Amino acid sequence: MKRLGSLLLVSLLSGAITLGAYKLFLEPKSNTITTVAPTFSKNVSLGAENIDFTAAADMAVHSVVHVKNVSVRKVYNPIMEFIYGSRGGGMQQEQVGTGSGVIISEDGYIATNNHVIQDATQLEVTLNNNKTYKAKLVGTDSKMDIALLKIDADEKLPYMVFGDSEAIKVGEWVLAVGNPYNLNSTVTAGIVSAKARDLSNSGLQSFIQTDAAVNPGNSGGALVNTRGELIGINTMISSPTGSYAGYSFAVPSNITRKIIEDLMQFGNVQRGILGVEGSELNSAVADNLGVSQTQGFYVAGVTKKSGAEKAGIKEGDIIIKLDDKKVNSFSDLTSYINTKRPDDVINVTVIRDENEKIIPVKLSKKELLVYEANGIEFEDITNNDKQKFNVDYGIKIKSVTNDEYKGYANELEGAIILSIDGKRTSNAQSAAEYIKSKGNQKSQYQLITSNGEIMRAIL
Repeated sequence: MKRLGSLLLVSLLSGAITLGAYKLFLEPKSNTITTVAPTFSKNVSLGAENIDFTAAADMAVHSVVHVKNVSVRKVYNPIMEFIYGSRGGGMQQEQVGTGSGVIISEDGYIATNNHVIQDATQLEVTLNNNKTYKAKLVGTDSKMDIALLKIDADEKLPYMVFGDSEAIKVGEWVLAVGNPYNLNSTVTAGIVSAKARDLSNSGLQSFIQTDAAVNPGNSGGALVNTRGELIGINTMISSPTGSYAGYSFAVPSNITRKIIEDLMQFGNVQRGILGVEGSELNSAVADNLGVSQTQGFYVAGVTKKSGAEKAGIKEGDIIIKLDDKKVNSFSDLTSYINTKRPDDVINVTVIRDENEKIIPVKLSKKELLVYEANGIEFEDITNNDKQKFNVDYGIKIKSVTNDEYKGYANELEGAIILSIDGKRTSNAQSAAEYIKSKGNQKSQYQLITSNGEIMRAIL
């Protein structure tokens, strides 16, 4: 009993220790997103039992909302199909999905995931005080899985301030706030397990990985540091069962903030492109390439007309830093570029001939770049192309320089490629890299020609 009493006393004393005090954020003007945070005392390394999460949790729960997505789909009756031998028109059926969102301004702008609101015919947002509002969709970025909603409330709303996701460290404590399984205002804690995590192996994604428990319904919710600042939008989990199994992933706040500002200002996402292709370095890759550097990004090619080409970046350069950010992987590189816009200038530090060199590069606009493979130049399609050909994906053949295909240039140039080797294609750079990876092997293309005919070709 004495031992139990001692343990209880120690537990009570430990639980009484708190960390710091938090100041109130200044209210921003309408339609603005502030990243100004109050000044805090220097972080002290403490065990979990000595960190007080209550202030951060209290700020976060009032800014996280429940999002309901109502969509309509057609349902077919197999018995009627058997009797009448036709699927007919089917019956329309409402489908309801739920997720989370984060209020980012007092006048009702809300950040969430694209997959939370996808195909919605009606959106409804419920605040922490149980008030419900109809929401309208402002814009989306399906590639980074971010969407922006707007509600018109009759009061100033509690909102979350953006933190600097680049400043977080592996091992730092974070909170995940959302509505898993329709359980409103759920808060879980964990640590940052990794940064710049790319689950697609394409280098395009850059997630914050945590071990804070996240489940279905948490999507679109907030990943928060211990100061109550938004450092990520919870997006997915890694699980063989569909429920939490140890790791969850969030879109970093710096990328989220840039996407949201683009949607508010331009109506679409402005993507800046460096214009390099290549591979991450490690010991095996370095030995194969004959270089001594084992960290960084090896430039195997430079895209035509890109900022990298104009600035003088060359094949064989090793990129080790963008401005002050170290680059050890392709996702390190793209995570930083994803926070920039066309015409932004960044200082690229490269190793060339064993010497470091800093090269200022003006980022290009993605839509202006052309990618080449096997004597065919590809480019991404525009909104006008989508309307003209009545498609929502594909890439365009800009020109044919391969003598073997010159006789078919009239049919190929200007055509929209829908698939390559049976795989839907929507990104010119990825398509060019895939074709290059096959070497001399031919690929099968499904195309829509400039006069609207669907054709197949082996090139």
